[in-house]
Amino acid sequence: MSTPPDTWLIAIRHGETEWNSEGRFQGHLNSTLNREGLAQAQALAERMSREPFDLLLSSDLGRALQTAGAVAMRTGHEIVVEPRLRERRMGIFQGLTPQEVEQRYPEEYARFKSRDPDYAIPEGESMRQLYQRSIACITELAERHTGLTLAAVSHGGVLAMLYRHAKAMPLDAPRDFHLQNTGINRFCRRQGAWQLTGWGDIGHLEHALDDPE
Repeated sequence: MSTPPDTWLIAIRHGETEWNSEGRFQGHLNSTLNREGLAQAQALAERMSREPFDLLLSSDLGRALQTAGAVAMRTGHEIVVEPRLRERRMGIFQGLTPQEVEQRYPEEYARFKSRDPDYAIPEGESMRQLYQRSIACITELAERHTGLTLAAVSHGGVLAMLYRHAKAMPLDAPRDFHLQNTGINRFCRRQGAWQLTGWGDIGHLEHALDDPE
């Protein structure tokens, strides 16, 4: 029986939003890309125009679609919208800063900060639920498109789950990686297992906000 070909995933976080800059929990709510985020999306689009890939996927949340739209305009790919690539649903925390959450919901915030993978924020998701959703989605897409290169614009929470899965990192372990807006992260599915091959590439952002002369 022949070995199936490798499938490649280019996983990208959306550009910076107003709420990112304010440190607010976004979850399933939306905040549009700010000036820096728009510049990041354009720089990403230019970078992806030189990057061969077969399919452009995006979360259905506006900030991801806005970022993927910039790429699609530059590369000509159609955007395939995948709701399972959404950020973690943050429930009652959504739209608030950590300081506001701690003031309004001290018990819930303490549970959240404990990193219990099975703690579901009221009206939201647990980390384990996010993990299961994210990995199931990406694995199903990889199996459906074996041998292709997929580009997916998603969110920090989803990317963190992919990283942990590929590195066999426990969900409750402290994060040892950065989540960069429009950072390019590379994975390979080889013989049924995900491998991390590159993380946090933001070389395209070096001159993203340079003012024209």
